[in-house]
Amino acid sequence: MVPGARCQPFARCEECSLYDRRRTGNLSSDRGKRSVIVGIHQPNYFPWLGYFRKIARSDHFVFLDDTAFSKGSVTNRVKILDGGKESWLTVPAKPSLGTAICDVTTGDEDWPVKHLSRLRNAYRKRPFFKSVWPELEVLFSTLPSANLSAANRAIIEFLCRRLELNTVLHSSASMGVSTDLPADDRLIAIIREIPGGEVYLSGRGGKKYQDEGKFASAGIHLQYNDYQPQPYDQGAGIDGFIPGLSVADALFNVGWQGTATLVREHGVDGA
Repeated sequence: MVPGARCQPFARCEECSLYDRRRTGNLSSDRGKRSVIVGIHQPNYFPWLGYFRKIARSDHFVFLDDTAFSKGSVTNRVKILDGGKESWLTVPAKPSLGTAICDVTTGDEDWPVKHLSRLRNAYRKRPFFKSVWPELEVLFSTLPSANLSAANRAIIEFLCRRLELNTVLHSSASMGVSTDLPADDRLIAIIREIPGGEVYLSGRGGKKYQDEGKFASAGIHLQYNDYQPQPYDQGAGIDGFIPGLSVADALFNVGWQGTATLVREHGVDGA
């Protein structure tokens, strides 16, 4: 992405609008009851359970899609279990330095077909494969595979609906907040775009670099999403529980309802 350029807004999806004003319009009546919690994160590829826990705890969740793509991050890759071993599932993408996530194109538009094949071979013997597979197969066959962010968001939005997470989803690229602001100031500006947004749900890694005083001065309370994975059966031959894998691992092993339970009921909520 050329420095100073803006990502192009994505087309509106009638089923899963990223900025659903019909829902945000009702927030003003709730402000006297409790503060609105806002979560912000890059749109990662087929992310782990903790990502969905963060969405579940948020009233509004913003895909930070106009920040620069980071090589080696989990924006375009995630681990699965294949043959009892951890293995990377990677979307081909080699953007130039500084390219915004929302502008990253993939090197092979047929990658969803290849990933479906990997997933089928890795999980076809798991107990919930038959009930989960048909929906994931349809999802991957209709992904906007040429654009990394659009594909990632389509996956996350589908899983949110399927797991019955009612969080309102947004795209930072559509908010018009300057990308030139310092990191904390930009997060604060994004949160202020959400009606009633007074609580920022940060990842626990944020404790290392975020200026809590700056958020407090802006009238925003910081909370941290300190998610602790709950072990589940991942199959014979697994030496202990392996956390941090794609949500796909949970789906094929414990099903839709079991995964929803893991997302909603397990985690340490720390302020």
